[in-house]
Amino acid sequence: MFMQFEILKSDKNSSARLGKCHTAHGVFHTPAFMAVGTQGTVKALTPEDLREMGAEIILSNTYHLYLRPGHERIRQLGGLHRFMHWDYPLLTDSGGFQVFSLNSLVKISEEGVEFQSHLDGSRHGITPEKAVEIQEALGADIIMCLDECTPYPAGHEEAERSMELTLNWSRRCRDSRRRLDQALFGIVQGGMYPDLRKRCVEALREMGFDGYAIGGVSVGESKEKMVEVVSQTVPLLPSDQLRYLMGVGTPFDIVQAVQQGVDMFDCVLPTRNARNGMLFTKRGRLVIKNARYADDDSPVEPGCSCYTCRNYSRAYLRHLYLAEEILAMRLNTVHNHGRDPPGHGRRPVERMGQNLLCSGGFGTGRRKRTRATGPLGGFFPQKAGREEKSGAGENCVYEMILSKRPLPLERES
Repeated sequence: MFMQFEILKSDKNSSARLGKCHTAHGVFHTPAFMAVGTQGTVKALTPEDLREMGAEIILSNTYHLYLRPGHERIRQLGGLHRFMHWDYPLLTDSGGFQVFSLNSLVKISEEGVEFQSHLDGSRHGITPEKAVEIQEALGADIIMCLDECTPYPAGHEEAERSMELTLNWSRRCRDSRRRLDQALFGIVQGGMYPDLRKRCVEALREMGFDGYAIGGVSVGESKEKMVEVVSQTVPLLPSDQLRYLMGVGTPFDIVQAVQQGVDMFDCVLPTRNARNGMLFTKRGRLVIKNARYADDDSPVEPGCSCYTCRNYSRAYLRHLYLAEEILAMRLNTVHNHGRDPPGHGRRPVERMGQNLLCSGGFGTGRRKRTRATGPLGGFFPQKAGREEKSGAGENCVYEMILSKRPLPLERES
């Protein structure tokens, strides 16, 4: 079989689970945070960087690769794995979210979507069949059905129409697939309405897919509403298949969703914030351009083992950023994604989810007062220093999922 998913451990106090997925290009463990390589590269990082960080699966974007350099060119050059020098698990999205984000440049019909390229203004059309064709040419291990991302806010009637369109497209994607070495995921839509989400899941399960994604969240709704939608939707999905929460990746959202039983995540936050000079620490976000770091000889985060913190000071990183040096983006990104020194002992399933599962960190209701040694410590509330802002522990959570090293927990009474 082209893809196999096995559950290694389940939490007694929540729906969290640890898993392992076998694909044609190797294994990845869950919960998995996928670094986003939109155009066939995770910005500022090499594939070797990603592997040293412990990344096992990354994501690339169908829309961008279709427009440039083109899926047929990538096919002729040996497929996306070879093209980008990544011989490990790879997921491509359908491009639907990017197309719909073009707003006025898009025309949606039962047949598919017509849109104008943001590069040169040329007109293009993507049908469900075309979306599968493009992704089969790229050759990712996991591909996604074309769906309509329901806007927010949307009334019940609009959300229902959008959901029905997604179901129609999903059926056509399933029927048009030709490659059996790729897993095809269906995407659950339905806006913020539990009845529509339930209907969508039931219809997708009847069609039969290799995994299921939750789409149409983190599109402007409140955090409370997003958590509500996820918590209502996840239990409806098959327990023995992968569950993917699309486009959600803040540390708090990840931990909340892992507790609900979600296995996969993706987000541009670590790389985008790095390029904008915002660095993650256990105690909060550090804005490297601030004048207070001009003479600061300390690393971004004392005790951090990443290459950036082992070799460079805040003062130097501030200088690079203000001088608009390319190295600033690279060093900031290396830190935000979290990185162990070469040769550091790592075990494949000892990541964030396992630490929380094994330590009882999820608890039975209210979040326990937990202090963690190692990167987890920053996720839980602490008193922040004067230079830090909200968002403590973001680097910690990404590092725990990307790297597979043991992170022992200690309890406080």
